[in-house]
Order: sequence, then structure tokens, then C-alpha cells
Amino acid sequence: MKQTILSLKNADIYQGNHLILKDISIQLDRGDFVYLIGSTGSGKSSLLKTLYADIPLNNGDGQIVDFNLRKLRDNEIPFLRRKLGVVFQDFQLLMDRSVYDNLNFVLEATGQLKSNENKERIQHVLTRVGMATKEHKMPFQLSGGEQQRIAIARSLLNDPPLILADEPTGNLDPHTSEEIMHLLEEISTTGQTILMATHDYALLLKFPHATWKCSNGSISTTVQKTL
Repeated sequence: MKQTILSLKNADIYQGNHLILKDISIQLDRGDFVYLIGSTGSGKSSLLKTLYADIPLNNGDGQIVDFNLRKLRDNEIPFLRRKLGVVFQDFQLLMDRSVYDNLNFVLEATGQLKSNENKERIQHVLTRVGMATKEHKMPFQLSGGEQQRIAIARSLLNDPPLILADEPTGNLDPHTSEEIMHLLEEISTTGQTILMATHDYALLLKFPHATWKCSNGSISTTVQKTL
């Protein structure tokens, strides 16, 4: 029996007062890996922002990791985001803090773990992304690929059912991009769902998965593992 992680039905996605995507119906199940593609301005970022409640969903139905996006109250948004892992193109690490302190900051900010449990959890996610020996490094001492691995580790801290990756290879060279793709695929095999926005069509061909394409105000879906 598949577990639905994300479901939008007849949803309209807005950016401010502008309708970006109309009458969208999409679904992600546990363990799915789906690409989100489309030209600049086609609605990819607006869709992702709607999913992590940076933009409200005012029309249609939306369920994500057991939260109703239409009925979501402001005080519930932090709890929703604890169940989401978000990975950005520019890493968004705190450059004046060590890798450990970057991750510990997230745990303390969400207030979910006791301080004596933080170290164990941080070591677990760093090991998972192949960065177990880097906890005392500063971000500027790491390569771009290593910084993205730390950003992915950060997204895994709360063991989220869904990871939203917004152009995670956009600032990386082709070889490093492939390494990050192997890591994301490995994560998806453990049951976590990944929705990845990308412009890198070469990666889509080398790492085929189902695809959602934003175009002309709608989303077309390709369920086959091809572009």
C-alpha cells in the first residue's frame, strides 16, 4: 500500500497577485524521486514555495506530510517545515560557524532534541552524506560539492518524509553534480521522497526518473523514467 506524501488537486499557484500555475493535480508517494523542470519563470520556485508554505495555497486542495495547505495556520508552519528537508542551490550555510555548529543551530532552533542527543544525530547525518570527518571544518574550507553535502545533511536532521531540492547541482561542476545525484538517489532508496527542481537536462538523461514539467501555466507529468 503506497503512502501518499504530497497531493495537490485542482490547485492554483500564485506569486503575489499573479496566477502562475492553474488547476494543478499532482501526487508523490513515499520513496518517489521526481524531477521538476521548466524554463525560468515557469512556476517551479513558486510551486516549491507553496509546498513549504512560503506562499499560501488559496485555491484547490493540498495535502503535504499530513498537513492541509488550505487550512494551515501560521503557528503550524514551523511544524510543517520540520517534516520537510529543503536543499538550495547556494547551500545557505552560515559561513561564520563550523559544520557542527551549522547543524546544531537547526536542531536548537527547532527545539526537538535535547542537547546531549544533538551530537549523535549530527554525526549520523554527516556519516550518511559521507562527511563524517568534517564536523569541525568551516564552510569556506570546503569545496562546493562538500558544502552541498553538508546542506543535504542539514535537510536530513529531522528525518523528513519529503525533501525539496531546488537546483541542488546548479553551482557544481558536472562530476560533482553526478556525485550529488548518486547521494540523492541513495537517500530516496531508504524511503524518503525527493522532488528536485533542475535545469540540468544532462542529469535527467543520466539519472532518469519521473518528470514534472512546468509550461504555459500548467504541469505535465511523465511517469516513465525518461525525459
